[in-house]
Amino acid sequence: MDKDRRRLLGIYLNDHLAVATASLGRARSTRDASRGMDFVGPLTSLCRELESDLAALEAIMRDLGVERSRLKPSLAAIGEKAGRLKPNGQLRGYSPLGRIIDLEFLVLATTGKLRLWNLLKALAAAETSADLDELIRRAGDQRTAVEELQLRAAALL
Repeated sequence: MDKDRRRLLGIYLNDHLAVATASLGRARSTRDASRGMDFVGPLTSLCRELESDLAALEAIMRDLGVERSRLKPSLAAIGEKAGRLKPNGQLRGYSPLGRIIDLEFLVLATTGKLRLWNLLKALAAAETSADLDELIRRAGDQRTAVEELQLRAAALL
């Protein structure tokens, strides 16, 4: 891979690292706000998978010789926490609408991650030891599971 392509791919991967960081934070907060509900089990599983995906992305970045940004994931984590402050239909506590919005964020994030893994398979599969086919399968399964959780959450409105 030439130097300019590696630089541009590095920017792209660090953007995805930021989204992965924010997604994990949002999944954890949604899980924690759902204590005592049947959302907790699936969200706990999702959190474990998101942690694994984040580690896989960092390993791929190392394989490709891409430097990990310290700034982007930190800013994303701050932004994710700030995003929790927006009003969602009630002044205190976790709103049922908040769960729907949080899950929609996770649908979008898993869709983006699916695109990332597919792009990496097309551009850099030979340069990484990651099982991109497995990551693609898992991202698709995650998106489907989160879409189903969002529909269940919407039924509670």
